[in-house]
Amino acid sequence: MGTPSDRAPLAERVEELLADDGPLTIVAAGDPVLRRGTEPYDGQLGPALLARFIEALRITMRAAPGVGLAAPQVGVELRIAVIEDPAPVPKEVRLARGRVPQPFRVLVNPVYEPVAGARAAFFEGCLSVPGWQAVVARPAEVRLTGQDEHGQALDEVFTGWPARIVQHETDHLDGVLYLDRAESRSLSSNQAVTERWAQPTPEEAARALGFELP
Repeated sequence: MGTPSDRAPLAERVEELLADDGPLTIVAAGDPVLRRGTEPYDGQLGPALLARFIEALRITMRAAPGVGLAAPQVGVELRIAVIEDPAPVPKEVRLARGRVPQPFRVLVNPVYEPVAGARAAFFEGCLSVPGWQAVVARPAEVRLTGQDEHGQALDEVFTGWPARIVQHETDHLDGVLYLDRAESRSLSSNQAVTERWAQPTPEEAARALGFELP
């Protein structure tokens, strides 16, 4: 898969990953690294190496392109993820999905919990499951705690699409793929989503494909 040997010390493996310039290889579903979970970040990488690794995650996320990327997706079992969303969508989509621009953020040791009981269901994809999307019902509002890359405490409430992004990326750190939470009957190719289910909400897909929305 183009990732370093699991037997090497973690810092050595990251150095090996960063030996080449450019985007890192994104691990695809079926690789055990996406299912093993991660260890909390506690200084395993020195400040300079951590900064280089975060920059590599940013480059890889943007090149894919995606709105988030977790360390296991490049073969590193550390509890670190990055997010960024310029939200280049039509106004009706932005309003229906609560999709607002998010600046580049680093999430270290993130944990989320639902706020209230409201749930929202939308098509969702993943860089580690290329070519497919499925409807996932998630809490519409979550509280995220953890740290940033400088060790500063993070305690923030996310709503709408940003809440979906932080849940998706934090799930990766627990060995969970979005497909584990998806409505299986909604699974659609990217082409089908573009041609049939590009509406701001998935009600039409639910009626046609036979699944329920919350």
